[in-house]
Formats: sequence, C-alpha cells, structure tokens
Amino acid sequence: MKIPFLDLKRQYRTIKEEIDSAIREVVESGRYIGGDKVSSFEEHIADYIGVKYAIGVSSGTDALLASLMALDVGPGDEVITSPFTFIATAEVVSFLGAKPVFVDIDEKSFNIDPDKIEDKITDKTKAIVPVHLFGQMADMDRIMEIARRHGIAVVEDAAQAIGATYKAKMACSIGDIGCLSFFPSKNLGAFGDGGMVCTNDESISRKVRMIREHGSEKKYYHKRIGFNGRLDSIQAAILDVKLHYLDRWAESRIDNAEFYNERLSGYVKTPSVTVEGKHVYNQYSVLTDKRDELVDFLNSRGVPTAVYYPVPLHLQEVFRPYGYKEGDFPVSERISRSILSLPIFPELYQEEKEYIVETVAGFYKNQ
Repeated sequence: MKIPFLDLKRQYRTIKEEIDSAIREVVESGRYIGGDKVSSFEEHIADYIGVKYAIGVSSGTDALLASLMALDVGPGDEVITSPFTFIATAEVVSFLGAKPVFVDIDEKSFNIDPDKIEDKITDKTKAIVPVHLFGQMADMDRIMEIARRHGIAVVEDAAQAIGATYKAKMACSIGDIGCLSFFPSKNLGAFGDGGMVCTNDESISRKVRMIREHGSEKKYYHKRIGFNGRLDSIQAAILDVKLHYLDRWAESRIDNAEFYNERLSGYVKTPSVTVEGKHVYNQYSVLTDKRDELVDFLNSRGVPTAVYYPVPLHLQEVFRPYGYKEGDFPVSERISRSILSLPIFPELYQEEKEYIVETVAGFYKNQ
C-alpha cells in the first residue's frame, strides 16, 4: 500500500461543484483583485474567529510582516518568539531590522514556554509572537498577563491553528493581532497562497489595509511604506466555500488523532493536549528516539512521513549573526532530533490508518 501524506485531490472531489462554481463566478466577473469575494470572506472569517476586523493578505508570511509593520517594529527593536517553528515567524522580524529573541518551548505542547519569557524581556522588546504549533494554542492567559504587565503587544501566529480554541476562545481572538495562513496544506487551504490578519483594534486594521496596498488608502496617494500584499479574489472565493466545511474537517482530524493515540501509545510518544481547548491537528507529530530508522522503515513500506522541524531556528545559518549556539535552547534541540509527523488529513481511509499503525508497530516489534 502507498499512502499520500496529504491528498488535496480527495478533498476537492467532495466539494468540486461548489469550488468550480465559485471560481467560474470570479473569472466571469473580471474582478480578480479585491471586490466582493474578498470582503465577503473577510467578514466571514471575522465572524468565525470572533473579532471585529479581518484583512485578507497574500500569505501567512505577509500577515506576520504586515502585523509587525503595523506595530512599527523596526531597527533596534526585539521580538520574542519560539525557535521551534517555520522560519517565517522570525524571518519577518529580521526583515524589518529587528532582532528575533528566542525562548525555548514546553516539551509537551511544543509551544513557547511562558515560564521562560519574562527573563528575555528588555526595554527593546516590542512584541511577543507565540506560535500555536501543529494546531494547538499556546498558554495564552499567561502570555497575555506577562505582555500586559510589560506593555508589550502580542501577535498570535496561528498559521497552523485556524479553528483551535483556548478556554472557548478562538485562535487569533486573544492577542492584539492574530495571523492566519491559507497555504494549501493548512486545515483551511487555498489553491495557492493566502493569509489573514485578525484584530479588534480599528487603528491596526486600518494600518494593515494600507500596508497591503503599498501604504495607500486612496489609489496613488501613499501615507506609509507598504507592499503588494493583497489576497486574490479567486483564492477568497475558494476559501469561502471551504470555510463551511472547516469544523467538520477538524473533527475528522481529531478522530484520526484519537485513533492513532490509542493504537500508537505503546510505541511512540503521542501528542499531548496541554491546554483547555481544541487541538485541530494540522500535523500529527510523535516523538521517538529511533526517528531516522523509523522514517526509513515506514517510507520503504509506503507510509510517508515529514519532520517539522529538523533544525531549530537559532541553529539556522541565516540567524548565525545573532550569536545563538547549540545548547542555547535544549528542549527545542532535543525535540528536533526525535519528532516525526504522520498523515492526518481528514480524507484518510480507514484501511490506510490501520496500515499506518500496523507498520509502526511492526517496526518496534522487530527491534
């Protein structure tokens, strides 16, 4: 048996008529940038998240970039975040001339450890960017308490966590700003790139709208530096269709995770749910001290795997000038050597899930 790690064609086939109709409507309208499709999707996301404003942008990376620009992050500033995440989270900080200040993660949730944040706060700290990794929210009560006490903004990186909750509050609804990605592999994925900035702050909303339009509110009149960061109308139309199915797909991911947890707990360390809320499993990531051998075994038998992330950000070559070194963030380094992700997408067939757990068990039984 050969199993896909993610099969977006299966998902498309289940909603093909709705998707095709939405695309055709945009094509026939001749309005490919902005317009009703984008504004309608923005309204629906704002309602879903429970915020006043949602601003569509061209990617999750640009959502983070526009958010930090709206907070006037720049040279000499510091932004606290996790070293165990995709590079975009810290990349945008460096792009603006600020310094990413890393804080190690909690070994159970893989999210930033609130106990270690306060020691890294200085008079240069402009923002904290907690990442809701793999679909589980960080400990937002503690993060917000620290941030408020020090007068620091909080930007939720929820690129992997749309639909996740923390104490009945949606990802992107707790911090000053929340950022979403609609990269195709996300739980709510476009047919290309896309992102969203969410906020309850009217001033931030207005700034982000200007930033995504080259710093303008009126065409050809520019108030600040911005960039071309708009969400395409076709992507907005596709995402608006998919939004109706998001919670249903999340429940399927949760069901798949529970199946794995029950069947794999004797062989690998399965994911922990560490906060009161809903984990939506953008990835299903386990820990094993035989990671590389297990990967080879599974791949040779048609079971795909992925490693998120093999090298923590503080050890990436691009961040070497900041002076970080091996041993600075031991939990992130240890997790990066033992983490492994298995297929979790909603359309997995029962026989595929059975085969995956049987193959994992077969590896350990042969040890």
